Amino acid sequence: MSLQVASSLRIRASIAAVAIGSGVLFSAIAGCHRSPSADVVATVNGKEILRAELERNYQSSLGDSPQKPSSEEADIRRLNVLHQMIQNEILDQQAAKLNLTASDEDVNAKLTEIKAPYTDEQFNEMLKQRNLSLDDFKRDIRRDQTVNKLMNKEIESKINITDAQIAAFYAAHKADFNLIEPQYHLAQIVVTTAPAQQSPNLQGEKPANDGDAKRKIDAAYSQLESGVDFATVAMNVSEDPNTASNGGDMGFVRESQLKADTEVYDAISKLKPDQFTDALLEYDSGHKIAGYAIFKLISREPAGQRELNDPRVQQAIHQSLHDSQKQLLQTAYLETLTDGAKVRNYLAEQILKQSGQ
Repeated sequence: MSLQVASSLRIRASIAAVAIGSGVLFSAIAGCHRSPSADVVATVNGKEILRAELERNYQSSLGDSPQKPSSEEADIRRLNVLHQMIQNEILDQQAAKLNLTASDEDVNAKLTEIKAPYTDEQFNEMLKQRNLSLDDFKRDIRRDQTVNKLMNKEIESKINITDAQIAAFYAAHKADFNLIEPQYHLAQIVVTTAPAQQSPNLQGEKPANDGDAKRKIDAAYSQLESGVDFATVAMNVSEDPNTASNGGDMGFVRESQLKADTEVYDAISKLKPDQFTDALLEYDSGHKIAGYAIFKLISREPAGQRELNDPRVQQAIHQSLHDSQKQLLQTAYLETLTDGAKVRNYLAEQILKQSGQ
């Protein structure tokens, strides 16, 4: 996986859930058109997407998998990657029209944040391992920051959660707020020792061995001790694919689940809200060291029914409704932009043409 910025992964994953067979992929196949240069795999409103950039993103999508895809699997993956690149280009062009393209100051600030846990030598080595130049990485940051700004203006400003909606949601899901046992709202930073595992954090960095993993988790702990926000460190460092992009937030975990790991439960049970554990060992099914984890206690909830007037209940419902509306609006927004874009996917045309030979 290439060194990518995770905030964008959250946004792009939610708005890119459009079938490959959509109009973006196969628009303008019919009719006679001038053949493009062999270096061009698609155009969006006349803007070319080059084969070299597609191949870079394609190789990145393969990660560290040792298994080579078949010819057909490779073509499907390339079409998927190119589909995403087309959507990204549509969003970039719309942001430029609205004067929302990220500035150099935005890019440099984010770059500084991402580099924080590492020395210049370590950071440059990570770029080298992923065949990325600093300019490539900064370009990815600019695109991610640009999409964030566009979504904030065009989507966030349209979301309005009312008290009536919250009350209706609670009435329909009241049983969900009846806790049969204590629960712990946790966040985590996970570093594993498996060298072939793909890393979902913002740096994309993956330790090669146990020594590297221990140094990485110790560096993360030092940052937390110095006052760096837990969510920021988690997004930059954690390797858990389910929580890294969300600042390490695990949601609520039942007490009985925690007690399955005595060491973890003992450490967490001693915490007060907003405190975090030391770096704890994690083991695989063979009781060998699989990595390290730091847990943060966000809140501890006793058993019992939570009422609608509980601020925590209202906040949870508000967030759930907000996220649902955001995903819906983002998907609809991208569809409307796509409808108005002039797209040609030369790679798709080429594959179709070859299939008839």
